[in-house]
Amino acid sequence: MNQLALLPSPAFTLPALIATADDRAQLRFVEFFAVTIRNPHTRRAYARAAGEFLAWCEARGVASIAEVQPLHVAAWIKVLARDVSAPTVKQQLAGVRHLFDWLVAGQVVPVNPAASVRGPAHSVRRGKTPVLAPDEARRLLDAIDVTTPVGLRDRALIGLMVYSFARIGAALAMRVDDVFVQNRRLWVRLHEKGGKRHEMPCHHNLEEYLTAYLDGCELRGQAKGPLFRTIRRGTKRLSDSPLPQASAFQMVRRRAAAAEIATAIGNHSFRATGITAYLKNGGTLERAATMANHASTRTTQLYDRRPDDVTLDEVERVLI
Repeated sequence: MNQLALLPSPAFTLPALIATADDRAQLRFVEFFAVTIRNPHTRRAYARAAGEFLAWCEARGVASIAEVQPLHVAAWIKVLARDVSAPTVKQQLAGVRHLFDWLVAGQVVPVNPAASVRGPAHSVRRGKTPVLAPDEARRLLDAIDVTTPVGLRDRALIGLMVYSFARIGAALAMRVDDVFVQNRRLWVRLHEKGGKRHEMPCHHNLEEYLTAYLDGCELRGQAKGPLFRTIRRGTKRLSDSPLPQASAFQMVRRRAAAAEIATAIGNHSFRATGITAYLKNGGTLERAATMANHASTRTTQLYDRRPDDVTLDEVERVLI
């Protein structure tokens, strides 16, 4: 079997401690990424963590994968914590821990050296994602020139993230037939993480944006094609290729700059903007969690920025 075909990405190479091991260990290592992890972002993050950790071990004289000890993992975590945030350390430790669980199950190593190693303490009550005030979000949407296919696309994509609380990954994975009519209302179907399918009706503004996009770009006859697409060079018309997430980020930054919005927003900002606006207007946390497809309201609370208003009000009481 060509093991290179199963690697997390074309640029990924086997760490030296794996490359010098036997064929069974190499195959088991590659299978961990190809078989157990479906999300491509998680796969890349775990592959990077495994590669960096095993390279770190090799540089310190560890001769084989079986010689890795809990002390090596603990020392690596301590060094890592100097340069990256606690959530990143915990994510990389999780990747290494899951990898060694898989290697233990395949009888490549006798025990998991990362099993007993604790990551840094970390508690989050407020998310870090920059959000827009409702009037800023409205200004951003209104500033988009919708006389062109790219303008119709951008307004529909931003509107979808604001009004349906959609993650950028779920939005960009949509096909044309994921926008459909039910009970005389336009609905959207989002394919969320873990293979979950999430459907919800459209806000009337979102219905207007999606309808204008589908009709203006003549997409209705391409049910199985990607909903959000790149632009063909030189034509300013939609291509048949799905819009990459990095391109969506660049678009959002470009649209924010054109609307003179100083906040350094990203793709995820609209999810937090929509949830906060919904809660400010009397929505409940439980309903917001359902609409955002969160398993727990604790996750939804990270997107609730209503306390920011209280903080600002209190700060303004300092009159000097």
